Amino acid sequence: MLIAENILLALNSIMSNKMRAFLTMLGIIIGIGSVISILTVGNSLTLTVENNMQSMGSKDIFVTVNERADKDGTESIIDGVKYPESEVSRKDMTDSDYITGDMIRDLSDKFKDQIYAINVTKQVGKGEASYASKDTDISVTAVSAGHFLTNAVKIKEGSMFSANDFGNTRNVCLVDDKMVEKLFDGKPENALGKEVEFDIEDAKTTTFTIVGVYEAEENPGMSSMTSMISMLMPGSRVYIPLKSGMQLTNSKDQYSNFRVSTNLGADTEQLAKEITNYFKPLYSGNANYEVTAVTFEGMLDSLTSIMDTLTLAVSIIAGIALLVGGIGVMNIMLVSVTERTREIGTRKALGARNSSIRIQFLIEAMIICLIGGIIGLLLGLLGGSLLSGLLGYPASPSISGVIISLLFSIAIGVAFGYFPADKAAKMNPIDALRYE
Repeated sequence: MLIAENILLALNSIMSNKMRAFLTMLGIIIGIGSVISILTVGNSLTLTVENNMQSMGSKDIFVTVNERADKDGTESIIDGVKYPESEVSRKDMTDSDYITGDMIRDLSDKFKDQIYAINVTKQVGKGEASYASKDTDISVTAVSAGHFLTNAVKIKEGSMFSANDFGNTRNVCLVDDKMVEKLFDGKPENALGKEVEFDIEDAKTTTFTIVGVYEAEENPGMSSMTSMISMLMPGSRVYIPLKSGMQLTNSKDQYSNFRVSTNLGADTEQLAKEITNYFKPLYSGNANYEVTAVTFEGMLDSLTSIMDTLTLAVSIIAGIALLVGGIGVMNIMLVSVTERTREIGTRKALGARNSSIRIQFLIEAMIICLIGGIIGLLLGLLGGSLLSGLLGYPASPSISGVIISLLFSIAIGVAFGYFPADKAAKMNPIDALRYE
């Protein structure tokens, strides 16, 4: 019998038992829908993270102070002295553990041909800004000059900080247009030169002069490092020079991390290794901490790998529903074979070969799984798009996931439909014709 005729027979069988066919497909629909939804959300999140890391500077280097790595699982060995890991991990950072400003300046001089800018930031804290009996919530970030070389900040009115602002302890600030909206009726020109009082948690109340107004991001999300900070510290984001921030918080010229932007054409991976080696002798006597430098590109690869693994693991769990659906297909096909025993006997008596009977029932099982797979695919794409939207990410269906899921649903039909089909093919025609 021709393949087309078998397909028509399968469709007629499904249409004559719509409810039974739908209930049979339900497991396939749920399995495929779940897998596609998970893959869509996972793919959307992965692409968003990749784009965000690119916007943050995937070729940049992040230098940070970390606890020393355990070399043998129980102890760290530094300059021939053994330190128990439990003891090391309990240590709190002291002044000698931080990266100092002098270290950063020496690093900049040593690799000046490869470094474009060094971005040092210090989160001063959150609090309130007050002017003329009006106030608004703010989060204050102290930055070095390199911050504005590595982060796009669009000035609407006024100017950036000058070299003199960074070089001296001057109480000047850049504010966003959201703060201007609340304190100066949305008129940036009215904000320039005005002295605003900052009342920051864990810092003394101080007056700062506004020298510039910049455009706040409408939807911070995760598009940049600064917007990530704004999510953790809500309110209008205010920038002040790094030295002013240290004075405001009575802190020293020392940091736990900073960011290096490389010149065009520089080998960031190699430079990261050289920066790590630069700090090794400086921390050789430190029993608790060391400085490591990693590229955002390397961090992105690791993060993407983790997310892919998680997506795969959850997809496998969701795929269990497909196996349950496959068992349902096998069950209904066995019922169908039993119901159509006389039909099978008649066809065999008329000369149908075993292979023709087998193919007929296999195609019916495959058609059931394919229709269920298509319905599940459409529901999965819809569900994945809705979930991605709720999470704030653009929907990005996985094309390979769609194709593999459909092929897998057909494979389920073959795998679980073969036994009933083979049972039908091996029926004795005489016994089949006598079946009541």
